Amino acid sequence: MSSAPSPYQQTLNINEALKAGSSRLQRVSKSAHFDAQVLLAHIFDVERAWLLAHSEEALNQAQQKQWEASLARIEGGEALPYVLGVWEFYGLAFCITKDVLIPRPETELLVEVAIDWLAAHPGKRSAVDVGTGSGCIALSMAVNVPDLEITASDISEKALLVAARNIEHHKVGELVSLVQSDQLEKISGPIDLICANLPYIPSQRLSKLAVAKREPLLALDGGEDGLDQIRSFLHQASAKLASGGLLLAEIDDSHQESARAVASKCIPKGKISVRKDLAGRTRLLQVEA
Repeated sequence: MSSAPSPYQQTLNINEALKAGSSRLQRVSKSAHFDAQVLLAHIFDVERAWLLAHSEEALNQAQQKQWEASLARIEGGEALPYVLGVWEFYGLAFCITKDVLIPRPETELLVEVAIDWLAAHPGKRSAVDVGTGSGCIALSMAVNVPDLEITASDISEKALLVAARNIEHHKVGELVSLVQSDQLEKISGPIDLICANLPYIPSQRLSKLAVAKREPLLALDGGEDGLDQIRSFLHQASAKLASGGLLLAEIDDSHQESARAVASKCIPKGKISVRKDLAGRTRLLQVEA
């Protein structure tokens, strides 16, 4: 007596695929149903709302094969954004690979503050995004401030290749230039606006987090107290931040006082403050020169 065929040997419609996919992803995701919808919408190249309105639409053979392979990758521990190869940040789509950090909505606070500051200071138009990764911070600013001249630096050549793809996609090559550099070492000042989202998770805590197995450690590990990269950044930035300029650095919630202390030592004449994200966590170190 033959065994029952696998559901993926049958023709699935959208509703059936979502139910099966959600069930499988529950083992590895707290948002399994949402993840399944995002994944299937990507495969169909439609908005999620379209899926819900066309629940009886059948997957063709290629779509079904891609659906099965993608689910297997996520079940194997790969993050959904890497499976998709694209992720949204500040209303824009960015190509991503395992060589860069997945853009997070919390980082949009840095972009919002930067754009607001640039709008209030029309004479300040030189900027640097340190540790650019996918380029999401630099490009979001460039798209929204079209007369901005911004340099995006990263120590990783592979990350810069990803950023270059995004620059081409968003057609901001005249505004954004890429530099392979250890933070600001190869960049000359003075610079009006310096932004950075550097590694800031303490090594011991990072070793216990699932993200350490899914995203590049180079973009996550902040050393023993989480401030190794930020100390270096503030020291370099102190010599290159223009008078009347602004420095913005994403920090960990536990760094509210320690990051301020480091900034005070490196930029003693700066006006130093921190900002909280929508969840009420300290997210951003701000230094006005």
